[in-house]
Amino acid sequence: MTTVRRAVLTLPAALLGPDNPLPALRAPAGAHAVDPRTLADLPRDMARGIGRDPLRSLLPAPVRDGYGRERTPADLDALVIENDRLRATVLPGLGGRLHSLHHKPTGRELLYRNPVFQPAAFALNGAWFSGGVEWNIGATGHTALSCSPLHAAVVRAPDGGPMLRLWEWERLRDLPFQVDLWLPEDSDFLYVAVRIRNPHERTAPVYWWSNIAVPEDRRILAPADAAWHHGYDRGLDRVAVPVTEDGTDRTYPRNSTHAADWFYDLPDGQRRWIAALDPDGTGLVQTSTDPLRGRKLFVWGTGR
Repeated sequence: MTTVRRAVLTLPAALLGPDNPLPALRAPAGAHAVDPRTLADLPRDMARGIGRDPLRSLLPAPVRDGYGRERTPADLDALVIENDRLRATVLPGLGGRLHSLHHKPTGRELLYRNPVFQPAAFALNGAWFSGGVEWNIGATGHTALSCSPLHAAVVRAPDGGPMLRLWEWERLRDLPFQVDLWLPEDSDFLYVAVRIRNPHERTAPVYWWSNIAVPEDRRILAPADAAWHHGYDRGLDRVAVPVTEDGTDRTYPRNSTHAADWFYDLPDGQRRWIAALDPDGTGLVQTSTDPLRGRKLFVWGTGR
């Protein structure tokens, strides 16, 4: 039997503090910017997508930089979706973050479950926190809703059971969106369906990505033998994977000394999936319908 219930999660947490009273008139810093000369050498559809409709400012989103570093125990509202196989814990007050995905038969946590709540300046508008699965919409970067509440309700799932629906209006692109999460009875898979609506009489630019945090000792596999590497130096290069030219096996995140993105070049007709596995070959797999064709590995890097 599948249930959806309220819960309280107690974590050491830093206060978010007040929003910055000054308007964010400038566009966010382009951490993923690509040099124009590099852009000219990319496949046409990729270059067109990278340069399409960049944000000119963060308005009307506020800058969230009032958080501190002192952490004290805090109660966070949570919503729990559960069947006999999985227990998923969602934080509706913090961007709808999927905080935990617990596999009950083995007692294993499938995600990186952050033991604290500590914001840092990684979202488009500042405050962001690591761990779990986040839902990003708007522009390249972590959503301005990273630490903001989403609406939540229980509705009927496609299989007739209960389903958790999260929704909000994303202000940077002026688009409403929803995220539906449900667990069919006796299923080992958490289902997620995303819908973005365009209420305007014009085409709207959309950038959507979900981000799954896993422990650094996992091995990351995807069905690709090439990837586009971005090392935060305004370059984008197509490289071989999993073993790169220097002989490094990039399926192990600890082998990367610097922060980097690896955008896997999945062949047409190939099922879209990515997996994070333990040494025994078990773990988490994520897959999707074909329109969500991209898969990416981001590593923080082990260098100091």
